[in-house]
Amino acid sequence: MSLQSPVLEIDPLLDDRKTRIVVCCGSGGVGKTTTAAALGVRAAERGRTAVVLTIDPARRLAQSMGLTELDNTPREVAGIDRSAGGSLHAMMLDMKRTFDEVVVQHSDPERARAILENPFYQSLSAGFAGTQEYMAMEKLGQLRAQDAWDLIIVDTPPSRSALDFLDAPKRLGSFLDGRFIKLLMAPAKVGGRAGVKFLNIGMSMMTGTLSKVMGAGLLRDVQTFVAAMDTMFGGFRTRADATYRLLQAPGTAFLVVAAPERDALREAAYFVERLADEDMPLAGLVLNRVHGSGAAQLTAERALAAAEALEDYVAERATESGAEGSDGNEAGSGAGSTGESPGAHSGAEDEENLAGGGIVDQRAGHDDSRQDLPAGTDDSERLAAGLLRLHAERMQVVARERRTRDRFVSVHPEVPMVDVTALPGDVHDLEGLRAIGQELAEGQPAAA
Repeated sequence: MSLQSPVLEIDPLLDDRKTRIVVCCGSGGVGKTTTAAALGVRAAERGRTAVVLTIDPARRLAQSMGLTELDNTPREVAGIDRSAGGSLHAMMLDMKRTFDEVVVQHSDPERARAILENPFYQSLSAGFAGTQEYMAMEKLGQLRAQDAWDLIIVDTPPSRSALDFLDAPKRLGSFLDGRFIKLLMAPAKVGGRAGVKFLNIGMSMMTGTLSKVMGAGLLRDVQTFVAAMDTMFGGFRTRADATYRLLQAPGTAFLVVAAPERDALREAAYFVERLADEDMPLAGLVLNRVHGSGAAQLTAERALAAAEALEDYVAERATESGAEGSDGNEAGSGAGSTGESPGAHSGAEDEENLAGGGIVDQRAGHDDSRQDLPAGTDDSERLAAGLLRLHAERMQVVARERRTRDRFVSVHPEVPMVDVTALPGDVHDLEGLRAIGQELAEGQPAAA
């Protein structure tokens, strides 16, 4: 018997107009994107004006929603049932474009052009550690400020750690406010010859070393970038803090998505504790890709025992058939010496003996003892044994998943949970997303 946990009720969460942001988070490969998309479809068809923001590089969301592409602009999803008055838009975060938009929005045209053309900025905006997570927060803040949607569903980045989404604004803010950046900004703040003199005297040793490591051209690009970004650094930290407070607001709900695997649930447990430490509202945990069986009453042990019994029976019968075949061949040789075969009668009788799929019982020697043997009997029994072994393997997986889930529930018994059954294939259309949404809404307790 699995441990009980509270039921995660999805429909009341989506129907509550006070819920404005739902953040799907968890470790990589647990189905966050599919969960976010399914929630978006269900919310829209229940009357919400929803937008799904995904940061999934595989772009499965676009395929599932029938869109040829997703980019930094929300696009309406066709095929949504709008009878309840809702709608659904979807978009994929373009990290560099979002960074560019921030630069253009918060600086004058000349300064913006200098920043956008700077080689160091181009590298920073395309792949600096934490930039994707920070820009996801920026885009979330932009969508919330537009107030065009009453529900925003966020699929967090597929980071090494699910905590990166929360930590990125602080990390990037610390980088921009760090001593190294402030030191590089100092010449620009001093200005003129005094600035040059400061750079030559105060930074000669450091820049000489950095020039050897980074190259003189790169160091110059960094200094130019820092000088151009000087007026924007405070804005980065301010907006990051504002979005962080937005995530703590009552209108936000975090859904931790996990698979019934040890590492995924360990990450989920860590995230649950971190959300509590940061006073962020946790709605519950979605346990994705849970395996089950329609014949759960047949245990793995019983299935294996039955498979072994069938295999032993087939092997014994094959041994007996081989022995009987040898005896029959010897008898046939003796009969052949007299020129008469066992059971031989007229040609018409031979045809009758073979008619109807029967054979002559050589031990009885006459046609009225004909036996009807089913074709492929051994093959059927071997197939049944193989199916029993497959069922045993499935039940072992089910038992392992229950033990893993029970360990999580024993540590966090207060966290509401819902199971989503593992599908035989990938979700690739709206119908598949609706099916996932239905499972989410059924609210089955995380106990068998």
